[in-house]
Order: sequence, then structure tokens, then C-alpha cells
Amino acid sequence: MRLPGNKLIEIMDTTLRDGEQTSGVSFSAHEKVSIARQLLSDLGVNRIEIASARVSEGEYDAVKLTVRWAERAGYLSRLEVLGFVDGETSLNWIKSAGCKVMNLLCKGSFKHVTEQLRKTPEQHIADITEVVNKTQEMGIEVNVYLEDWSNGMLHSPEYVYQLMDGLKDLPIKRFMLPDTLGILNPRNTYFFCKEMLTRWPKLHFDFHAHNDYDLAVANVYSAIVAGVKGVHTTVNGLGERAGNPPLSSVLAVIHDQLKLKTSLNEKKINQVSKLVETYSGIHISTNKPIVGEHVFTQCAGIHADGDAKNNLYFNDLLPERFGRTREYALGKTSGRANIRKNLESLGIEMDEESMRKVTERIIELGDKKEAVTKEDLPYIITDVLRHDAIENKIKLLNYSLSLTQGLKPVASLKIEIEGKAYEETASGDGQYDAFVRALRKIYKSLSKPFPMLTNYSVSIPPGGRTDAFVQTVISWNHEGVDFKTRGLDADQTEAAIKATVKMLNKIA
Repeated sequence: MRLPGNKLIEIMDTTLRDGEQTSGVSFSAHEKVSIARQLLSDLGVNRIEIASARVSEGEYDAVKLTVRWAERAGYLSRLEVLGFVDGETSLNWIKSAGCKVMNLLCKGSFKHVTEQLRKTPEQHIADITEVVNKTQEMGIEVNVYLEDWSNGMLHSPEYVYQLMDGLKDLPIKRFMLPDTLGILNPRNTYFFCKEMLTRWPKLHFDFHAHNDYDLAVANVYSAIVAGVKGVHTTVNGLGERAGNPPLSSVLAVIHDQLKLKTSLNEKKINQVSKLVETYSGIHISTNKPIVGEHVFTQCAGIHADGDAKNNLYFNDLLPERFGRTREYALGKTSGRANIRKNLESLGIEMDEESMRKVTERIIELGDKKEAVTKEDLPYIITDVLRHDAIENKIKLLNYSLSLTQGLKPVASLKIEIEGKAYEETASGDGQYDAFVRALRKIYKSLSKPFPMLTNYSVSIPPGGRTDAFVQTVISWNHEGVDFKTRGLDADQTEAAIKATVKMLNKIA
């Protein structure tokens, strides 16, 4: 089905209401204002649902603070609060907080009306009508949620039709169709939404999905194809149980798969996503589409090579669209093409022999951690090119380090010097100190001079990653000559040991 390309899909984001129902998530008042500002002002979301009425005093204060910001910024009409069919109670709460739009939670299935409310459909329609009429008296705009609508369409469609016929002529701006328990699939989502639009073509319908079967984004797609005018999302897919449709994914699907328009600025989506990740404490999966850490990172060397040859491995999801950049991972699966891409971004040129050595070292190091980062690369180049030219006459065959609470660390090692193996054990103030003491014992037994350690420094690439490589630079004085050696490894002690073995070969 071809949709009109100029159709504008309305986005209502409910991160601050439905998203906050994620287990363990609770936004402070100032966090809510900060998220609201980015959603409305920076990203350009059409509407945001910021709270549920009557929840707590803290929620009331958060709504008032958000309303004050929205009034100053001109966004007050785009703030919405969930309210209930409770006479004037929710309405008074919303009006007192200063909000102008209520999303009224009604029952969209016969089972909910009769078993939860213990009322007849006629009684429920009368109660809803009373609340809607009061919204007009109080100057509040009203939208209606048909809670459990998906179950209503599956098991009691006649009730849904009766409810809609009872409400269709009331001053309700939007009818919102929730898949409250996330039970729909793309096929019945399309047919149920189409049925609503066919019966009441002049009404505005929104679709509200949940992700229990991992079909939320697909169901949003089907609802839009059926003709709904608006869809609901949360940042990073926050929400009860398996969450809601992620705003970033819905945005990409609307723009690329459906070729439709929204008012949103794609470049801001990553910024908003990271803010919500920080405030919610819910970590974004590294492979989450659009906003995951690794989704714009090519790992295989063949992909980097293809990107250099007319972008053979690109799709429409270009990272620059979303305020990001493409990266090329360095590790055991990367080839020269990946390395060249990273070198180009750092402004480094390298001959073929040096490239071979660096590639071999990256593959070796890649076996020790998930990925080598671009920031690690200068360290690796320095490590390889400054020291690999030294002939390894002295080889560390084995070593063991132990650390036990209450006891001094102990190091045992086996080293080959001039073709002969030597073993020694020593304790020290730290694992590396114990290792050096064991080495000194061996060199003393051979009457060989051992350099004095004059300085020891540790650094990691920028960014503070806990899995970053550690570069240890050790300064030595040997028979009046000062020099430095470097070691690089994912483990700090092992990096120091590598620097020490390089020192031994240098003085040999």
C-alpha cells in the first residue's frame, strides 16, 4: 500500500509517564524538566505525557515545575497528564498543577468494565461523559485512552463499538488505542486499526504499543499503514514489562520504511537517548538500533574494505543523520582496511611493513578484549614500532603472580637468558615489585647488573573506559644512561612486565 508522502505522523512521547513505570526508574522533578526540554525544544516531539494524576505529592511538584518551564517556553499545550474517570478528582489535580491537557483512561474491553469497575457499559459511558463535560467547563482539552483496547477487539468488539458510538460526538480531540498487554501482531494491528478508521473516519486515532512479543515497532508500522495519525513512544523503549516502542527506532521506520514525515530533528535523538540513559540508570544495549554504542561500528575487515569501494556496506541509516559517526572496530576480525580507516581519522600515515606489524599486534591484543578502540591505536603503534626492532635475546617463559589478603604478594617466574632457563620466586610490596625482586635474584646470581627503576607511569586512552588498554612507561638508569620502555596490555601489571622484558633486551 502506498501512503501519501506528505502525511505528517504525530509523535506523543510518554517517557515521563509510561516510561517511568519501568521497574526501578523514578525521575526527579528537575530531571523531568530536563528531559521535557530536550524532547520538545531540541528534538521537536509533538506532545509529551509527563505524569499520572494523583500519584504523589512529589509527582504533583514535578508537574508544576515542568508546567512553569513549558509556559515560559511556549509549550504548555503540548504537555499531557493521565487522568481517571473519577468525577472531578483527577481534573482538579491537573488544573491545580497548571496543565491544560488530560488523557482520560477509560476501559476498552468488556472484561475490564465488568470485572474491574463492576459496571455496565452504559454506566461507564455515562461516567466518561460526565468527566468530558467537566473538562469543557474547566478549560481542559481531553484525549481518551481505550485501555485494553486490543483485548477488546479480540474478545469483545461489540463493546468497543458501543463505547465509541457513545463517545464519538463528545468534545474529545484524540482517541488513543492501546495494546495494553502487548498481545498484538502486525497483521491484527492493521485490521483492528483499519476497522476503527473505517467506522469513524472523521476521528483522530493514536496507537499505543507495548513490546511484550518484541513486535512494538512492527505494530506501529502496521498502525500507520492502516491510517492512524499519531503513535506513542518512549526514549530507549522504557516502559512496563518489556517496554514501549523506542522513539529512535519508530522515527527511523517512519522516515525510511514508510517514507513519511515527522516534525522531529533526527540529529538530536542520540543526545536525548544518552540523557535518559543517565537519569533512568537503564543501560542502552550496545546493539540497540540507532542509539546503541556499536550499531555504527564495522568489525569485519571486508566491510571496511567495501565501505572504501563506493560504500558497499552502507544502508540508509547513516550515523550522521542521528548525530553520530561511523567507526571501524579494531580486533581479531579486523584487517588492514579497518586499521587504515582509523589511521585516516587520526591523520597518521604508515608504510606497508609497519602496517603489517601493527595489524599483527591488534589481532593479538584483540584476543584479550572485546575490541580495540581508535583511542588505543596510537599506543599500539608506539609500542610496536619503537620496540619490535629489538632482538629478543631474553624471553619470559612463564610467570605466576599471587595476591592474598593479609600476606605479601608473591611472584614466581621462569626466564631464558642466552639460551638457558632460570627460575626464581620472591615476595614484594606489590605484584610487580615481587616480579622485579625475583628478576633481581636471577641477575644477582649471574653477576649481571640490573638497572635502577627511576620512574613509573600508567596511562589509558581518553574516555576513561574500564576495558581500555593500559600503557605503562618505566624510566630506567643503567650504568649512568637514562632510557624508557613501554608496555601495553589490558592488565596494568602485565603491561609493566612487558616494559620490563623490553628493558632487559635493550641492555642485553
